[in-house]
Amino acid sequence: MPNPWDVGSAKLLASLGFEALATTSSGFAATLGRLDGNVSRDEAIAHSASLASAVDVPVSADLENCFGHAPGEVADTVRLAAATDLAGCSVEDFRGRSDGQIYELSQATERVAAAVEVAHADGRGLVITARAENLLHGQGDLADTIARLQAYEAVGADVLFAPGLRSLGDVASVIASVGRPVNVLSWPGGPTVAQLAAIGVRRISVGGSFSFVAMAAVADAARELREEGTFGYLERAKAGRGLAATAFT
Repeated sequence: MPNPWDVGSAKLLASLGFEALATTSSGFAATLGRLDGNVSRDEAIAHSASLASAVDVPVSADLENCFGHAPGEVADTVRLAAATDLAGCSVEDFRGRSDGQIYELSQATERVAAAVEVAHADGRGLVITARAENLLHGQGDLADTIARLQAYEAVGADVLFAPGLRSLGDVASVIASVGRPVNVLSWPGGPTVAQLAAIGVRRISVGGSFSFVAMAAVADAARELREEGTFGYLERAKAGRGLAATAFT
């Protein structure tokens, strides 16, 4: 489930055959000239809704910590997401970039429960992905990650996600410890899709990496133009233009 960062990239990825997409908080922030964690709730909801309405495949929204510490604030954010064409959204147990801390387990679980209550109310099918962020931010250990995911499963989370996992063995341990689908984040030098699928991973995200690949490609083209005065990048532009012609019809 790759992560587009704007409507154009969402349409491109859908045209390539991906069956589901998810927004990326870091990729979207980059389109605004900001670093991850510096987008408002209104901006994130509007952005996510625009992607969901632009494609015919399910879209899940990366809503960070749901823009609030209290369970009621999480519920308000999920309620806004449920009013759009989104198929799902995520809730992190990381307090935010300005704080840098992970919520205590009891509070984190209450926040997931609040998200689930709204997402599943009145027969809604909004899929809640509960994220254990401790490993990603250098806090806790695998046992803590598993305990968190088990707690989130117990209060009804539909998908469990620990983006800090960095080995097949750890991923397998998580899968063996929970009963809900597990999502992982791709990492440099990590296993292939086939290897992850073989141990039971149900969903793979790429985070903001595709958006930063695009940014690096633009920088390469710009450096060629500025430093070499040549136009070799136009061959790649031709390929991109062809993809756009197919994706945007």
